[in-house]
Amino acid sequence: MRRTRSVFLFLFLVSGFIPRLAPAAETNSGPVKEIRLSLDKAVAEGLERNRDLELARLDQALAGQQVRAAWSAVLPQLDAAFDYTRTLEPSVIYFPDITGSDPTRLLPLEISQDNAMVGMLSLSQPVFNLKALAGIRASSVVKKISLEAYRQTEADVISAIRTAYYNALITQEQVGILQQSLSRWMTALNDSRARFRQGVAADIDTLKAFLSVENVKPDLIQAKNSAAAARTQLKNTIGIDPEATVILTDSLVFQKGNYPASVREAYQEALTKRPEVRRLELQVEAEAQNVAANRAERYPSITAVGQLQTQTQFNDGIAPGDTDWPVTSSVGLQVSLPIFTGFRISSQIEQAKLGRLQSMTRLDDLKSDIRAEVEMKLSGLEESRKRIEVQDRTIRTAERSYDITLLRFREGVGSRLELADAELQLNKAKTNYLQAVYDYLVARVECDRALGRTARPAVEK
Repeated sequence: MRRTRSVFLFLFLVSGFIPRLAPAAETNSGPVKEIRLSLDKAVAEGLERNRDLELARLDQALAGQQVRAAWSAVLPQLDAAFDYTRTLEPSVIYFPDITGSDPTRLLPLEISQDNAMVGMLSLSQPVFNLKALAGIRASSVVKKISLEAYRQTEADVISAIRTAYYNALITQEQVGILQQSLSRWMTALNDSRARFRQGVAADIDTLKAFLSVENVKPDLIQAKNSAAAARTQLKNTIGIDPEATVILTDSLVFQKGNYPASVREAYQEALTKRPEVRRLELQVEAEAQNVAANRAERYPSITAVGQLQTQTQFNDGIAPGDTDWPVTSSVGLQVSLPIFTGFRISSQIEQAKLGRLQSMTRLDDLKSDIRAEVEMKLSGLEESRKRIEVQDRTIRTAERSYDITLLRFREGVGSRLELADAELQLNKAKTNYLQAVYDYLVARVECDRALGRTARPAVEK
């Protein structure tokens, strides 16, 4: 009796503490953020949050500042300077003693004051400088190159996000297929148990159905883990909170795209739209400006200069404002012309020419690679499209075969082996169709990337 009372007392105390502990746990953990993502929203979020794009934006801003720095070579330069000197030992000069009896004697004369100040303004304005002008043109080209680099990074990010989204979708769909398979086998297991109790089925049928259920469960666990990993990769690619729960609102559906009928048309489209091509074309132009800049060093540079200066000297005990501040000014031209530089200029010109040839070779190589890439991507796209057509027919046939086999099994004229084979064929058909749709959608992403359609129009900032 005492033991019973103790048990009731313990349960009463526990039931009293549990409601108090539960709210504290919720407060500590906090609400889990939920994000609903369509494919378009995922791309938009990624363009705002992706770290690679942020680095590309910073590179673009850096190129803009380099243009400003290049313009400084042709703009006026104004410098101010102020010098203060404290005399520790005075400077002296010696004069012959012409008033004394010894003309060879020298008399010292102090010529420095205790304090000396000099204020100066210097102005210079380049008048003729071909190298500076070439540098401005080159920096402007570099800014355009940085813009194309940003477009290329943006295209890569968009392609990566779309591919990651499709990866998350296919793993989610694979989980659904296995859940459907598990549900069908659970139904078959319940049917086998009912028929066994009625005495119209053998114990081995129930055992086989039970084993089929248990065999699906590890695959389902693995599929769920793959789906979670794919979602994690998607969140990392976009740049959203890793603790957030992502809900994918789109589905893995076949959508036929519009692409050029011939490889030649596709190749011409790629040459027009791909940022890499434009980037290397600008690089060739920049190398040409580099050649011009090095050649400009052979020409004279002319700079107009002007200077305004005031100075004073005074001994201790005299305020600086009580002294004279005479002002001097001057203007002039400075002309600089290299006569012999130890073959430095000619060597730099040849290096610039070789750099331009290298860029031209890289451009030709890129065009050749694009031609091959476009052909392979279009071929892969067509192959995956044909597989979808075949698998679409196959999956309908497999579904009908499974329904007929299940009906035969329930009526006692079909075997467990036939049902298992029909289930296997149905799962295989659904998986193959899903894989074909996924391959087609990913092939579309790759084709769009190869044709330059992923790259958005250039907008200079």
